Amino acid sequence: MAKHKLIAVDLAKNIFQVCLLNRAHKVVTNKSMPRADLKVFIQQQEPTTVAMEACYSSHYWARTFQAMGHKVLLIPAQFVKPFVRGNKSDSNDAVAIAEAALRPNLKPVTVKTIEQQNIQCLHRIRSRYVAQRTGLVNQTRGLLSEYGIIAGMGLSAFQILLNDLCRNDSQGLCPSIIQELKVIYDDYHQLTENIDRITSKLSKISRDTEACRILGSIPGIGPINATALYSAINYGQQFDNGRELAVWLGLTPKQSSSGERMSSSGITKRGDRYLRKQLVHGARAAISRCRNKTDSLSLWANQLVARRGIQKATVAMAARMARIAWVLLNKREMYQAC
Repeated sequence: MAKHKLIAVDLAKNIFQVCLLNRAHKVVTNKSMPRADLKVFIQQQEPTTVAMEACYSSHYWARTFQAMGHKVLLIPAQFVKPFVRGNKSDSNDAVAIAEAALRPNLKPVTVKTIEQQNIQCLHRIRSRYVAQRTGLVNQTRGLLSEYGIIAGMGLSAFQILLNDLCRNDSQGLCPSIIQELKVIYDDYHQLTENIDRITSKLSKISRDTEACRILGSIPGIGPINATALYSAINYGQQFDNGRELAVWLGLTPKQSSSGERMSSSGITKRGDRYLRKQLVHGARAAISRCRNKTDSLSLWANQLVARRGIQKATVAMAARMARIAWVLLNKREMYQAC
């Protein structure tokens, strides 16, 4: 079998497109093949570089091809799109992946381990349960307000009100509405149990994993944020420094420059929206605990709040937490307040 310089695979559910490049970077063949034939075909090739777009099922295939002795490049989708020529087709996409993989400054996505994917899967399921519960609560609050029934703020107040309405109709609601509220009450408790069950699993993972214990020592990072960060970046080996991690998370200002003019605006909001949201929530909690503390991080946060306001300080705190996380993960050290 001839040695190929690069194999580019356009991933799909059933039919995959495979583009082979020789040492002169010329396309040797560009053909489609069914899912069952892909593993056999790649296994028959001599060890080389296999490039894929970082998308649906890409980490599974990356681990599979690595086990066969190949070097795998997972390319962010935004780096592939500029190389697509002509109409959108699988063959053109495969060639675009090959061309993007040859770029000298390409920074590929790090292949996730099966442990990281397991944790990420738990986070995605938990996030869905949280969104469903939030939607259920908001809709029920809105419907009850049409009857002049207003629940206090927070989940506890909502639960107490729902319990009272289901047990004692003191608001003049008709039997059919009471019956539906009982179903909502059961749904609410089932969703809460699902969230608590997954949260308990993530807490155990956080206690048992070294990287999560390191991350959990940082102010504003608990079991949820620690496991979310670990599932996304492992030990952060794909970043050269902490600022690169903050940039990847979209927590740094947008910059625009031309000639001698340079301006900055709001944060870029690139990267994983869920992870950025979790870090911002954690930063908000950390800042609320900084009052009356004298360590350097708390003093910095308090001064920033006084100078720029709580919202900007919260985002800056999240970016700083990300930089601290990268340093501690690389040093394998716990956070020490100073």
